[in-house]
Amino acid sequence: MPHTIAEKILLAHTDEKDIHPGDFIEAKVDLALGNDITAPFAIEEFRKSGVKRVFNNQKIVLVPDHFAPAKDLKSANQCRIMADFAKEQKIKNYFEVGCMGIEHVLLPEKGLISPGDLVIGADSHTCTYGALGSFATGVGSTDLARAFIDGRCWFKVPATIKFIYKGKLKKWVSGKDLILYTIGQIGVDGALEKVMEFRGPVINKLSMDDRFAMSNMAIEAGGASGIIEPDKVTFDFMKKVRGQKFSAKSKKIRTLRSDSDAHYEKIYEYDVSKLEPLVACPHLPSNVKPAAKLGDITLDQVVIGSCTNGRISDLRIAAKILKGKKIKLGLRLIVIPATQKIYLEAVKEGLAEIFVQAGGVFSTPTCGPCLGGHMGILTEGERCLATTNRNFIGRMGSPKSEVYLTSPAVAAASAIKGRIVHPEAL
Repeated sequence: MPHTIAEKILLAHTDEKDIHPGDFIEAKVDLALGNDITAPFAIEEFRKSGVKRVFNNQKIVLVPDHFAPAKDLKSANQCRIMADFAKEQKIKNYFEVGCMGIEHVLLPEKGLISPGDLVIGADSHTCTYGALGSFATGVGSTDLARAFIDGRCWFKVPATIKFIYKGKLKKWVSGKDLILYTIGQIGVDGALEKVMEFRGPVINKLSMDDRFAMSNMAIEAGGASGIIEPDKVTFDFMKKVRGQKFSAKSKKIRTLRSDSDAHYEKIYEYDVSKLEPLVACPHLPSNVKPAAKLGDITLDQVVIGSCTNGRISDLRIAAKILKGKKIKLGLRLIVIPATQKIYLEAVKEGLAEIFVQAGGVFSTPTCGPCLGGHMGILTEGERCLATTNRNFIGRMGSPKSEVYLTSPAVAAASAIKGRIVHPEAL
């Protein structure tokens, strides 16, 4: 029977002879991820089970990134639970402050995800890794606890929706704009519990960082996973992070593509040649409008970072726009590199200096303001333009604040003007 790439990956991790959308399956996972919010609950459930050792101390990843460096006593306790568990279980991939980064940027950077992998994480943006041709999805803490025990998890096989992008992207239009446009077209439940498979000539030409941004926000359309078939761009990235340990010639990699006659629940086809830089307005990622038409929206804060757009290419774009300029007086600009490696690259390239000289602050890696944790909480009546992924009511602080989502280019230009603008408005 023909299968999509997602179905092939799931089938390869079961003992079944065939699977279909809607089937319930038990599958072996290649990696199980937890952070400082979700892992402590999983650890508690693991201990209740009576099992003494995790199934494989090399296939569990623990990253304190949401409230870390610890913002208060409660978050410090959460981080301590993880640290103690990692030491007790000899978890190889535990990343303490100083080594850590935002999990969904850190894991690919460390070469921990490969095409064809089945990855679960107790965080909804685990779908990011689909950009590498893996089936990656968010789960609950109890599912994570079960994986700690025997390396398995239950899944309902999702149907797949195919998205084909054609045309040629304009200057300043990025993967973030493509996914915002897509969510604007289908809505925040348009791919509910489905796999979003991104394809077409536009996707083929996207950088790895832009692909990560797209897969990262599949969950904002309700998607279980956002997947892209691995190609030369993928393989070049894998060789960079894995070196000789990665081979694109393996049978597992060579067969990682959807069959030509695979069944899709829906197929969407977009010509994005005329697409402009976009902004998702409050209070949904689907409330999308062109940046050029929002010039009357004044801002109190701009955040550049997160698991969506905190990579070095994102910082380079922002720095290119901000170089030699000052942000609007009275506005707060917070720039957060996603990992320590990216932090060092930004320092060595002079990007950090550009941000600080422009009037911004350059932070240690953290999820921080994205989820209203710390490092940029909004008070009543404030507006923030961010390169993050969610803008629900109260997401970044007060329920009477507003969050707008966009790309690094629009964010940087808007920080200079103090209002939302197209980068070419400078």
